[in-house]
Amino acid sequence: MLRRTFIALSLASATVLAGMSGVAQAADAVTPPQLIESMSNEIIRDVQQDPKLRSGNPEVVMQFVEQKILPNVDFQKITQSAVGRYWREATPAQRTALEQQFKQLLVYTYAGAVRQIKDQKVKLLPYREPANAQDVTVRTRVINNGEPLQLDYRLEQTPAGWKITDVNVMGIWLVDNYRSVFAQEISQKGIDGLIATLKEKNQTLAQAKVAG
Repeated sequence: MLRRTFIALSLASATVLAGMSGVAQAADAVTPPQLIESMSNEIIRDVQQDPKLRSGNPEVVMQFVEQKILPNVDFQKITQSAVGRYWREATPAQRTALEQQFKQLLVYTYAGAVRQIKDQKVKLLPYREPANAQDVTVRTRVINNGEPLQLDYRLEQTPAGWKITDVNVMGIWLVDNYRSVFAQEISQKGIDGLIATLKEKNQTLAQAKVAG
């Protein structure tokens, strides 16, 4: 079950990348749609212009992911939401380990998806932000070979600006998908069992990265 989810999300992450750039601008000075649109265009442009990124050079891709994606994602919130009710049962050490391993998993997933970016274009759908909203959803369509693919973002307002807390790829929210998988792992193996499973998966991905 966990392996199937990893494969599905790896494929979906080719489009997820388009909205997660870590531009060091005042994120709270622009609306969420403006933020998503500018970041989408920057990510696609960078990949198109860098031959090493397009070729999937492991070191270059990982550096790109860490610099361009990580700053705009609230990994603690994503991890807490994905673990669900079990988060309250986890010790501080387990919470830290879960966040670190899940973050690393998503980094590897996004890195593997960079090489799939080619000539995609991003179209924002109509958006109306509620007054004083602290969390919003921005809906987009990624035009891939003429086919529009659904890609929606949940963002929350934080002291550091808007942060992405979830992504919907073709009708499937990332957090919801992982929550069901994590719940099954924890019910069978416990929280430490889930941590061990994530570590094993990350070790496999790290070895594949070195081999690549």
